[in-house]
Amino acid sequence: MTTMIEVLTAPGVAGLDADDPFRYGWRYLRRDREDGSYVMEQVPLTLEDVLHPQEGDQVTHSDAHQRRRRYLCNVLEAQLAGDASAVVLDDVRVAWDNPDLKPHGPDIMVILGVHARKNWSTFDVTAEGVRPALIIEITSPETASIDRSNKLEEYDLAGVPFYVIVDTLQLRKLPTLRLLAYAQTPEGYQVLPPDGQGRIWLAPARTWLAVEQGELVCYDEAERPLGDYRALAEALASERDAREQAEQRALTAEERVRALEAELRRLRGQG
Repeated sequence: MTTMIEVLTAPGVAGLDADDPFRYGWRYLRRDREDGSYVMEQVPLTLEDVLHPQEGDQVTHSDAHQRRRRYLCNVLEAQLAGDASAVVLDDVRVAWDNPDLKPHGPDIMVILGVHARKNWSTFDVTAEGVRPALIIEITSPETASIDRSNKLEEYDLAGVPFYVIVDTLQLRKLPTLRLLAYAQTPEGYQVLPPDGQGRIWLAPARTWLAVEQGELVCYDEAERPLGDYRALAEALASERDAREQAEQRALTAEERVRALEAELRRLRGQG
């Protein structure tokens, strides 16, 4: 039995770009053959698939999108490290307890009150008995419309208390970040205004979120910046190297002192 992968461009499928059918991503579907073999077809995703993904879907993201998501996940996990019931999930599907809502695939979810950590591919709200307290979406030009409209309505229906969009706009042909934040009220989502410095308070994670010099920056409750973890690692490495060099210099100086003392003893013996 042989296994092959075939690319199915499906140019006639509604919602696909004929020039770049895989612009949103792809999924693999198994198709059995009469001879007992099968092929895995690479099928392009539509915008509807991005809104309501299946497990295993490969959604395309830019390097900037991935970098910002890693930064936010690292910060939020560090901020919630003292709460054993808190989890931060990225790019994991969530299935709702509302039969009118299909599953979504948020960029980042903060969930509080989880009974046990699991290796989720889909976080099932009904099975776990708890829903996300905060969802963050980082827009891409191709999919920003569903983050700003479809998900805004559907996350409200799903009962998500806080929804934040890290939105990218093109201003004077330059990408510019802005924050759109919403808090749930009895009348539905209402805009969550920033503070006087343009920051959004992410209450479930006790973290301030801001855009400074075109990039995301987080602050803790004491308004101390929560820096880039790569920069922190590089700083720690630099500090370690400096300490090792200082220790080496101290060792060299000690060896020189011992050598001088030995020479002094030799000269005294000769005298």
